[in-house]
Amino acid sequence: MTDLRVVPTWRHGHERYYVLLPDGRNIAWYDREAGRVNLLRDERRQEVLRALGPYLTGPVTVGAPPVPTGAELARLALHPDDDLAPNRPGEALLIALDRDPTPVRRLRSDQRRRDLLAQQAVGETLDRLEPAGWRVLHSLPLPGGGLLHHLLIGPGGVFALHALHAAKHRVRVTDPEVTVGRAQAEPLLGRLRHQADRACLALTTEVRPVLAVVAATAVDLRGPLREARVVEDTDLTTFATLAGVYKPTDIETLYAQARDRRTWLRT
Repeated sequence: MTDLRVVPTWRHGHERYYVLLPDGRNIAWYDREAGRVNLLRDERRQEVLRALGPYLTGPVTVGAPPVPTGAELARLALHPDDDLAPNRPGEALLIALDRDPTPVRRLRSDQRRRDLLAQQAVGETLDRLEPAGWRVLHSLPLPGGGLLHHLLIGPGGVFALHALHAAKHRVRVTDPEVTVGRAQAEPLLGRLRHQADRACLALTTEVRPVLAVVAATAVDLRGPLREARVVEDTDLTTFATLAGVYKPTDIETLYAQARDRRTWLRT
């Protein structure tokens, strides 16, 4: 018998199994995607491997944790209050709805709930791109009350995404205006380009704006788009095929920079 216990976790697309002592201290962890068991106490190697036995899949490398990169060290030094990585899709709306719940008689008419569904749908799809080398952040606050719904960083570049719930209506896009059903047209692409410009300033790299349309019956593009993309939520997985812009080390550096709340104060 062993006094070690294994705690499975799943965060930002990565599956890990932590091996803990009875007092809660961590002495090892198994990264299933990397196929590696990282040991902090080599003298307990056999006990750790026995405890992890039911969770191991395929061959694994066992050894001390790799030396952290500069980006990893920066992340470890980040104060929890400044770390935006834990933000859930629609984080700002979840907080707003918790503070000011929708009255039961207005549930169907509360636009916040439709916006939340859109951000959650887009966010969940983007999170599934992480095994392909992408990193994702959600609900990034900008000075002055602005908000980036999602920031996608990966081999194909950096993208600022805005989630739009179409509520089973046709969406018509005439740059910069976007019309959902019979609602009044809004200059949504103009605002999105402005947000992408602010992200570009903060990260000192090109950030491309993307409007992600959720639950539309059809998307009608009327004329060319200027420096922006419009995609349906069902097509977001195609981002996984984009490449040729950033190497893994560049992606991690940008991600470490973007998850720091203080980065966005420069916008």
